[in-house]
Formats: sequence, structure tokens, C-alpha cells
Amino acid sequence: MEAPEVRAKGKVVGLRQYLHVSALDQAAPETQAAVAKAAQRARLAEGAYNVVRLDLHGGSLSLLDYPGFFDQPFPALARSWKVDTATGRFTYRDYRDSQNPPILHRKELFLPPGHQEVERFAKLTADIEGLGLFEDTVRIGFRLQWEALLRERGYRVVDHDVVPVGNVEDDGDEEFEPDDGLPVFRHLTALSRQSLSAPVSAMLRLGLIDTTTTMFDYGCGRGDDIAGLRSAGIAVAGWDPHYAPGNPIHRAQFVNLGFVINVIEDPAERREALQRAYELADVALCVSAMLASEDEVKGKPYADGVLTRRNTFQKYYSQAELRQYVEGTLRTGAIALAPGVFLVFKDSAAEQRFQIGRSRTRIRFLRPPVPRLPRPPRPPKEPKVRVPKIKLAPAPWPPKEPKPRKPDPWELCPAKFDLLCRRWAELGREPALDEFDHHQELETAFGSLGRAMKAAWERLDHEAMEAARAQRIEDILVYLALQRFTRRKPYRQLDITLQRDVRAFWGDYVSATAAADGLMAEVAAPDAIAQAAQRAAEKGLGWLIEGKSLQLHSSLVGRLPAVLRVYVGCAAVLYGDVSMADLVKIHLASGKVTMMLCDDFSAPLPNVVERVKVNLRTQDVRVFTYGPETEFEPVTLYLKTRFMNEEMLGFAEQAEFDRRIEDLAEVDELSRGPSEVELGQALREAGLKIDGHAIVTDDQPPALDDRCGAHLTYRDLIVCGETALRTGLPNLPRQLHSYRALRELAENVLDPVIDWYGSVILTYGFCSQELAKLIPGRIAPNLDQHAAHEVNRLGRPICPRLGAACDFLVQDEDMLEVARWVSANTSYDRLYYYGNDRPIHVSYGPERSREVFEMRSTNGRLIPKKMTI
Repeated sequence: MEAPEVRAKGKVVGLRQYLHVSALDQAAPETQAAVAKAAQRARLAEGAYNVVRLDLHGGSLSLLDYPGFFDQPFPALARSWKVDTATGRFTYRDYRDSQNPPILHRKELFLPPGHQEVERFAKLTADIEGLGLFEDTVRIGFRLQWEALLRERGYRVVDHDVVPVGNVEDDGDEEFEPDDGLPVFRHLTALSRQSLSAPVSAMLRLGLIDTTTTMFDYGCGRGDDIAGLRSAGIAVAGWDPHYAPGNPIHRAQFVNLGFVINVIEDPAERREALQRAYELADVALCVSAMLASEDEVKGKPYADGVLTRRNTFQKYYSQAELRQYVEGTLRTGAIALAPGVFLVFKDSAAEQRFQIGRSRTRIRFLRPPVPRLPRPPRPPKEPKVRVPKIKLAPAPWPPKEPKPRKPDPWELCPAKFDLLCRRWAELGREPALDEFDHHQELETAFGSLGRAMKAAWERLDHEAMEAARAQRIEDILVYLALQRFTRRKPYRQLDITLQRDVRAFWGDYVSATAAADGLMAEVAAPDAIAQAAQRAAEKGLGWLIEGKSLQLHSSLVGRLPAVLRVYVGCAAVLYGDVSMADLVKIHLASGKVTMMLCDDFSAPLPNVVERVKVNLRTQDVRVFTYGPETEFEPVTLYLKTRFMNEEMLGFAEQAEFDRRIEDLAEVDELSRGPSEVELGQALREAGLKIDGHAIVTDDQPPALDDRCGAHLTYRDLIVCGETALRTGLPNLPRQLHSYRALRELAENVLDPVIDWYGSVILTYGFCSQELAKLIPGRIAPNLDQHAAHEVNRLGRPICPRLGAACDFLVQDEDMLEVARWVSANTSYDRLYYYGNDRPIHVSYGPERSREVFEMRSTNGRLIPKKMTI
């Protein structure tokens, strides 16, 4: 479907145009009809939206709700409805709970000319521009990045006025913390990605080992894991029969048996190594082995494995076989952490804490639960003493000093009181005495812990508290539902915190397990899965392909509705911890979950190098790998923000990158786009390149045979004049802007002409200084724009009009009719008409004057005369 015609100017960003509803009456009738139809299809009442976004290439139209559009200087998006104008389907997104929603700038551009608020909004824009705050376009589109930029520059916006922030001012806002559901240790994360093995990296990422724990690496090889962990301050030792046979073997909280059992050819020795490692662990053993992939296992059969070309033994397992072997040997349950990596606990309480932690959603505080300390009252001003002119009155007695305000108890220990409130919100219930710290400080401040608890309850936002309680209930139901796979523990063996949760939320364990069983039953209902996926997508949790799948970043799984978390949790029983993958794809109808690993998800265009598909119905796990060692090429992932949330680090930069990509290339619903070669060609043709997470202007000139517009090459516009062809002069532009000007001329004038008439004959195009010296006859390089953006020896443009120009002929057509068509259908700059069978001269430049001249012969000279066609 063609894009609706737009008359009202609005705000244009790339190929998208934004209009406030008050400007719609000045839009083209087609636009007004398209908006009305979109609102009808989305079933929206009048007033539900106040901004319209039009995709200028056609295909979709978005209706946006910005509450406080006129009152707030940078209103935040609350809701959006994106309507497919061809099919009538729409997608809904709710940003009202988002900590980092998109925001609006330059509001005056949305409004119709003459609107009473245009002047006020334009002044704010001018002030912001004057401070250079709009220069970094990546940081202005979302609220948190924008507020951080204002703070960095030392300004804030009050109403619609920009005011500097004094050194002592503090707005009390908390720094934004990315929510990934797990504690983040950045130095350890970087370490795990660069130098650690998969099992050790998994334990580190999941918070099993840190500077407070001990680990023993049983079969440590060359000791790379040990060296890496020690550099991070973790207490670790190891032993290896080949590389470190003299090291002592001793117990530790965690023991790693990393890729050892798969290289032992003797089954009895293999079993003994596994049992010995388990005996050394006080808390848990991590055991890993090589998995067989979908590719054929290469090697010569030997015993129950194969001999490789290097004459080493390898025993390959499937995920299910490895679990069965570990559990059968150790006579205890194993928890999958990742493909080929299992954790076997000895300490049942530690196992429960670990499992509950995996199913828990991290509480996201939108605002601090307690207010800041009030500023101290200002001292009273000294009274003015009036001195009569005639008679001096005795000085009045100085006023009494006001008694200092007695502080509220919480003001005596605000940080400790804040921790109590946060703990209450995390648990969703009143915490027991052993579930929070700093009893002495709170008791001293309030007189008793009971008064402190009462004050905390009064201070809490009860609406937010109910939401936290509901979330905590969901977390426990997810945990209890997934415990069906590992034989659910009786109530008396539950962790004490979990026992309190059960009593507080359900009253008894039977009711809690019954609710968990009901949740597990929903997993088998496709309708329940589809509805939950719809709710998740509306909250910005993943990319929904209706009726097929929901795909999202693994860090967002903990924020999914409970039924989807159980659905993914069932797959995790077979796969391992899904946080070890980059993406999770929930198949809505086939009972499958796919985990995807990328070479570097932080890159703007990551490549998928591994897919693990788990079939929940058949319990089958299939591994697909991509890369140089396989016969399959890695798949490039386009439009990565589809799978992210606006609160994730790097979202704003990626969103801008994706917007530019959408303007350049076609990307399907599976996020598949052009190949690397095709994308590179598209970027070159547009004069662009990728620099990190930005798409910037290419600083290298294109090749002559690169495309210039849809139908021509640069060679066509550079080597096309009679003199250029006769002399063979290179005639190449020296200025990069000249190439861009030629491309704009092709895209805006020549492409439409060729689309309409079929072809053109170019008779004169770009003209360098060297070529101009060889052209016989009178030419005017300083006026005709054939020199594009070239400069003279003084560095000044040869033609101040800039832009670019060409002369062309359409064979067997009246060139007056061609000139009329160009005038009516293109945004040219100047057009010169020489006769109905002669080429016309057309330019495209920044002035876009749309002037037409007829070249008339007077006394043997051609004189331009303005004409109307």
C-alpha cells in the first residue's frame, strides 16, 4: 500500500513523520482517512491517542499516547498501537510501567502553524540546541539517558525553562540499574567470557562462586581456570594427574570436574573419578562433558567412544545421557546449568536457595521507598530596627530562637530504615527478625522493633506492595511447579524463608502445591501460552510473531508471566540455565523452546553460532552449530532491539542503529536480512559505513561502477559528456560531497524519470576543473552546478549553489512534455529547456528553487528566460 499523502509538515525522523492530532485537519484527506481507519481497527475511542506516526514508505501507521503532551517539557510515551495498513492487524505496547520509556523533543514541530503553544515549545528547543544537548542523538530518545545527559551538563528543565543546577543541589533520583535478575560483577563477567571454561563461567555467572566461597578444580589441566579465578580474588586450588600431580587434593565448598569424564576410556576409572570428585565437595559438584552435536562425530570407534585424529579418546553424550550417567553414578539428582554442564548438590538447603533464586523476579523500584531527609530549616532573619528621625527608640529584645524540630525516628537512621522497607517489598510480606539486619540502630531510633515495623508499613506504597506480593507469589509457584521434576520436598525440609512464605500467602503447604500444580497444568494449554506471550510483548518483553513464537533476551525471562517462566523452566531442566544463552525462543504451539548463542550479542549485528532446540513433548534436545568448522554459515541477527527491553544497557544506541538499518534494508519477521556482502553494497550505495553501533558517513569515495541510485552507476554520471568520452580524461570528483550530490540527483530526479519513461540518454554530467578547460564553447561552471561540490584553488566552491546537475534526453519524446513531468513530479532545483528535441538541464541542490528557464537564442547567444510550464 502506498504511503498516505501528507500536507501538514510535522516532525520527520528518517522515513517517519509525526503529527499531533491537532494538526490532522491540515493533513491530506488520504492521511485523515488512514488515521481514522487505523483507530477503528485498533478499537480506540477518541482521546486515547494524541500523536500519529506515519511511515512514509507506507505499510504501517502508529497511534501514540503521550500524557501531558502540553504540560511536560519532554513527555513520555505511555501506549502505542502500530497498525498494518494492508492487513488491518495491530500490535499494542504498554510503557506505563517502564523505567525508561521513549520521550518527545521539539514538540513545536508536531503542531499546526499558529498554534498558541508553538512559541513556548520552540523557545525550549532553541535553548536546548544552544547548549548543544541535541548533538548526541542517541542519548535523547529515552528518558533515563536524557536525564543523565542533562545532569552531566549541569542543567535541569523546570516547566519549559532550562535552568543551571547549583553544586549543592540534588534531586535525589537513584541511578538506573539494569535489571538482569542476577547480581552483576562486571570484572568477573568479563573474565568469564574471555578466559574461563564453560562450567566455571556458568558457576561464576550464576553467583555460585565468588570471593566468599572456596573451589577445587579436580582435573585442572594447565590451570587456566585457577589462574583466572585467583586474579579475581577467589580462593581456588586444583590437581591434575598430568600437569599438577604433586598438588594436594583437598575438600572445598564447590568442586569442578570439567571435561574430564569424557576423556577417560576406562568406564570403571571414569566412574571412580566422578565419585571421588563428589566426595570432595561440601556444597556441590559441577561436572561437564562433551556433547554430540547434529554434525557427524568424527573419529575411529574405540571402547564406548572414539579415537580422534590426535589419538585422544572422546566419549560423547547427549544431554539426557549425561544426566542419566551422573545421577545413576552418584545416586542423587543433577541440575542442568548449560548444555553438557550439570550441578549436583550435597547441601539440600543450598540447593533450595539456588533453585528459588533462579525462579525469583528481581524487584524493580521505580522510586525510593522512603523520602530524602528534609533540609534543615533556615535560621530566622534578624528583625529590622527602625530608627526614628527625632527620637531613638530602645532596641527591641532579640527574638527567641525557635526550638529545633524534633526529627522523625526514621530520620535518625534513614539508610537502615530504607533497607527494612526494601526487604519488606522484596519478600512481599512482613520480614521476620532474622530476615533483616541493623536491629540495634532501628530499636534505638524507634524505641522498639515493633514501632519500626509499623512505621515501615505506613511508609510503604501499598499499591506497589500488593504488586510485590503478587510477584513473590508467582516466584514461589514457579519454583514449586518446577520441583515436580526433582521430587518435591516435604514442608519440614523446606528452607525456613520458604516455609514463612507458604504460611503467609497460602496458609498451608497443601494449598500452595495445589496452586503450583494448577500453574503447571496451564503449560500444556496452547491458549494460555499464547495469551501470556501477548501480555509479555505488550510490556516490551520480546518479539512476538502471532501464533508462532515469542523471542527475547535471556535476561528478560525472569520478568515473563508465570506460565511462560514454567514453560521455559521445563526446557531448562533438559538444557540448563537459560541465562547461559543469549536468546530464548518460545514456540507457542509446538511445545518447543530454543536457546540461541551468539558470537557477540553486544555487537550491533551479532551472528547466531549455536541453537539448542528442546522438545518438551518428546524430551529431545538437538544442538545445531554454525561456523567455519561446520557446513552451515552463522546467521546474522538483524533488528536486535526486537528482543531487548528499553531498560537494558545499550538499548538506545541499538535502537538508533536498527532504525537506520530499517531505512536501508528489508528485514523479515524472523530478523533475517541481507547477507554481509549485500549489506555492504547497500551501505556503499548510500555513502555510509558501520562504525561501532553507529551508521555514519563513509569517508571513502565509491567505486565508479557502484550503484548511484536505483538505475545508474557513478560512471554513468561522470563519463558521459562528449568531451569526457573523446579525451578519456578521468574526470573524477575530489570532494566526497560531490559523490553524495550525484547520488541525490539520481535518487530524487533521474530515478523517477527512468521509472516513468523507461530510460534516458545522459549527454553531460559531472564536470571537473580539468574537464572544464577542454570543453569548447561557453559554459558557466560557477552557475550550472555540473561542478557539484568541487572547490577552486582558494578552497571555495566553484559553484556556490552546490548540488549536482546533468543534461539528458528521452528518446522519441517531446522534451517539453518531459520538462513538464519533471517539474510536476520531482523536487529539482533548476531546469533549463533548450527545445523539444534537445536535452534538458536539471539540477538538484540545497536551494530546491524549482525554477524553470527557457534558453532562447538572441544575436547568436543563448539567454535564459524564466518560463512557466
